[in-house]
Amino acid sequence: MHHPILLAIAVTIATASGVQAKDPISVIIDRAKVMRISAPAATVVIGNPAIADATVQDRQTLVITGKMSGITNLVVLDAKGQLIADELVNVEKPQQGYVTVQRGASRFTYSCTPNCNATLEPGDNAEFFGAAQTQTTARTGLGQQSAATP
Repeated sequence: MHHPILLAIAVTIATASGVQAKDPISVIIDRAKVMRISAPAATVVIGNPAIADATVQDRQTLVITGKMSGITNLVVLDAKGQLIADELVNVEKPQQGYVTVQRGASRFTYSCTPNCNATLEPGDNAEFFGAAQTQTTARTGLGQQSAATP
């Protein structure tokens, strides 16, 4: 049961102390989002690198890429170790183009844009997930080899 008086007091205290909840940075799986920062970054840390990745594009621009559904945090420090940013990052799967097939206790997820391909979604059938993971890793490796070849 919610107590309106306690809620009002908590909101008043949070507002009076200057503490305000920030909206997390929302990123879609396999997509990138640009983040501008107020000072040059020396250190960038993602709490859970399985969920998101962050790269320094230039001195005051980060690119955050969603890797797996979940919430993690992003910490950016300057050369003196001073905090520039401390943000939550919420990675979600796209709202469109995904199909989930439930066969008994087994789940299978496909990305259909428009042709359907197996995709990695934690909770899917282990054999299906493993095969999709092996193929995705091989494809990523080929892409990295191609990018490294002049």
